[in-house]
Amino acid sequence: MASVDDPDEESQLNGRFVRGDEAALAELYRRWSPVVFTLALRSLDDRTDAEDVTQRTFVSAWTSRGSFDPSKARLSTWLITIARHRIADMHESRARIRRLHDELVRVASPSDLVSQPVDLAQSILIANEMRQLPPDAYAVMRMAFFDDLTHEEIARRSGMPLGTVKSHIRRSLTRMRDRLEVDRVTP
Repeated sequence: MASVDDPDEESQLNGRFVRGDEAALAELYRRWSPVVFTLALRSLDDRTDAEDVTQRTFVSAWTSRGSFDPSKARLSTWLITIARHRIADMHESRARIRRLHDELVRVASPSDLVSQPVDLAQSILIANEMRQLPPDAYAVMRMAFFDDLTHEEIARRSGMPLGTVKSHIRRSLTRMRDRLEVDRVTP
């Protein structure tokens, strides 16, 4: 096998990748996924999220491979740029989830019920949004917010992998936030 720094090999790999050769994608993944994963893990400090970012990076690269221009950057540089964008997306997603989580906790908090009047309309709205989730996601959200279980406890209780539990919560909170934002904008 030629060296990773061999310009002919890199040029051939670039061409094969852009043409949609899945073996070229597999070779890129073998070479660069450890670097992408390490960047993501260092930034996110969560193995599951780093794995998700790594997967999303290579899916993004594959689906946008027609936009790769070897005259502008090396394929490895292009992949790292995509990875940085996916890491930033994950940070933004986490921030949105934290904001929605804080709002859900505020609405559902027993101490809130004592210190402030209950906003029944808001409670009904959030309960309605939760009921519209798929059954597995609804069950995970109930355990997280009403039973106050950790992700690990939910995984054990439900028999789901930890990453699946986190994904259900992340997607559900994002879906609920998006729907609630649309409802607030609607006249």
